[in-house]
Amino acid sequence: MAAVAEPSWRARLCALVEAKPFERLVVGVIVVNALTLGLETSATATALAGPLLFALDRLALLFFCVELAIRIVAYGPSFFRGPWNLFDFTIVAISLAPASEGFQVLRALRILRALRLLSVVPEMRRVVEALLAALPGMGSVVALLALVFYVFAVMATKLFGQNFPDWFGTIGASLYSLFQIMTLESWSMGIVRPVMEKHPLAWLFFVPFILITTFAVLNLFIALIVNAMQKVHESEGLGETIKIEHAEVMAELRAIRAELAELRRTTPTRARGETLAAPERTG
Repeated sequence: MAAVAEPSWRARLCALVEAKPFERLVVGVIVVNALTLGLETSATATALAGPLLFALDRLALLFFCVELAIRIVAYGPSFFRGPWNLFDFTIVAISLAPASEGFQVLRALRILRALRLLSVVPEMRRVVEALLAALPGMGSVVALLALVFYVFAVMATKLFGQNFPDWFGTIGASLYSLFQIMTLESWSMGIVRPVMEKHPLAWLFFVPFILITTFAVLNLFIALIVNAMQKVHESEGLGETIKIEHAEVMAELRAIRAELAELRRTTPTRARGETLAAPERTG
């Protein structure tokens, strides 16, 4: 049996881009590039080291292009079937767009490269995957929250719209004011207490609204996200177990192949030796 073939050059490239030192290098470049882009917003830093910051930004972009090219060559067409790979490709493609003085938006979008940490750092990737996994369950919660907002907005418009048209004069204004109240940002002194000066029993309206939205419905979002993160963690744990078992099975198969190859090499030699050692028959 022939010896086990050496890994191909594509397999070696895959091992390179998946190695921990290479991942740490990518993370380091992303962090440094994010810091340099932040320093570019400072007039003092730009005056002191503007050309250096620009050079570091160009070097980081060159590194990302080379790194992405290595990944494309290593994984081949399967690279574009991975959602995180497409995310990295899009971020780098946006960075390559020409950013002149007339396209300040494209220059500002360079900071999107920092978002590549989401795909490079496994912990961040798990959080994003948990959020995406929780989206289907969030649909019903969003519908419930929208229904509650609409009912309370109609009530607030009819109850307080005449005296407080800026806050509750229309359905849209009431929705915005209720959203501010839900976030608990200046809800008491800014909105509720002035309303209570005209309508002393207005607290009977606002307190249940806060209890329903802030302390009940929003906690459902947290519960869904935590549940999704737990499921992602369990699935990754199962995946790691499968990988370990697969590696053990492959190691045993390689050992069996080596033993079979050794037996095939030694068996003909033994047979020839036994034939030569056998006594000749006499007629």
